[in-house]
Parts: sequence; C-alpha cells; structure tokens
Amino acid sequence: MNDKLALENQDFLQNVLGLKQILTMFDLLPDIIFWIKNANSEIIYANNKFVEHIGLHSLQQVYGKSDVAFFPPHIAKQFINDDKSVMNGQVITDRIELNMLKTGDFAWFSTSKRPLYDHNQHIVGSYGFTQLMNKTSQVLSSIDAIKAPVEFVRENYHKDICVEQLAQTAFLSVSALERRFKKYLSKTPKQFINEIRLENARRLLIETRLPIVEVAYRCGFSEHSYFSRQFKALFGTLPSQLRDTLHKDS
Repeated sequence: MNDKLALENQDFLQNVLGLKQILTMFDLLPDIIFWIKNANSEIIYANNKFVEHIGLHSLQQVYGKSDVAFFPPHIAKQFINDDKSVMNGQVITDRIELNMLKTGDFAWFSTSKRPLYDHNQHIVGSYGFTQLMNKTSQVLSSIDAIKAPVEFVRENYHKDICVEQLAQTAFLSVSALERRFKKYLSKTPKQFINEIRLENARRLLIETRLPIVEVAYRCGFSEHSYFSRQFKALFGTLPSQLRDTLHKDS
C-alpha cells in the first residue's frame, strides 16, 4: 500500500505538476537564492532572487553563464571550485560564509549545495541554496556574537594575530571565544585567521602578478613552504599550480 502511494505521488510530481511548475515555486521563497548548474558550472536554472542578487533583470541574461560572468575572479573561482567538489560527491550544508553583494559590499550568507543526479544516478551537475543572514533576531545575535573578532581579523590578517587579541576585542576569555567560533562558524579562531589569509592570498594570485613569496608575506605568512601547504589543504591546489592554470586560461 505504501509503495503504491509512493508511486502515485511520484507520478503526480512528474506528470501532473511538471518540473517547470515545481521550479517556479522557488520564486515564492523571498529570501532564498536558488540555482541549478550543469557539469561545466553553467547556470541552467535560477530563481528570481538569484537574478536580482547579481543585479540583472531576467533569467535569459543568466542562462549558460558561469559565476565568472557575475562575480570578481577570486569569488567566482571559489564558487566553481565548490561546484567541482560537490560534483565529486561532497555535500555542503548551512556553511556560513562572507560573500559579495551586487553593491560591492560583503555580507554573511548561509549556503548549502548538493550534487545533481540523472535517472541513472550519475552526477550531471549541482544545485544550491544560499540565504542572506540578516532577517531574524537569532541570525543577528549569532553574527553580533563574533562580529568584533571577525572584523579584527578581516582588517589585520596581514599582521601577527594571536587568539588572546581576538578574545580581548570581544571582551571574552580565550575558551569562551573558541566556543563561539565553534558554535557559529564550525571552526576555531586560528582556522578562521588562516582561511581569511588564504582567501586574500588567492585573490592576489588571481588579480595581480605579484611573486608568490610576496603574496604570502602580504597575507601574513612568513614561511613560503608553510603557505603552500596550507593553500593546497584549503583549495586543493598549490599557489604555483593556480598561477599556471590562470596563465593557460588567459
């Protein structure tokens, strides 16, 4: 009986409602940005909020384009690398991240991504949701709880930063600060410092021709070998390999 009901429900979704009608339902979610991409990270569908988010006027302006067409190079590369990871089977759930608005300002988002399967269970693309985290008091309190130390890191990542300094900016003990970072960002303060440094290093590698050693130094890394290891651990490629790829694509 349950199997029969399940088949009837599946038939209703596929043959009565139709995929197009189901997808348009995502336009009713006012704060959700939704997209579907093919295996080349090109948009094949997005809701109206996505179109609005990137500052365009119609879905036709989005079809067949990748994030490179809409975002600064270092952010587009981040999204495309995410797509590749997801298409390798990785799942991203409620990841809190700083991304750029169409105004050029940065804001907090909560993002989830999944692989997209065909009828034969082969991965053929990816889809995802992201939400600007400024709507609820719970979200606002979450950001406020770590706002001071996060801003301190963003402004001073190129300098020596110790966890004690961050704790002082939030008027917390080190242990209390670490608990907050684990709760709201799922990472330690040291991991956050490292990731902010590496993200800025990736931006410089993409947008400038500065020597890699100089990039490392400007982003707070005193040892080139350590910088390279950390960069590969986070992004899956060495700084030199990223540079080589960029030169080939240019």
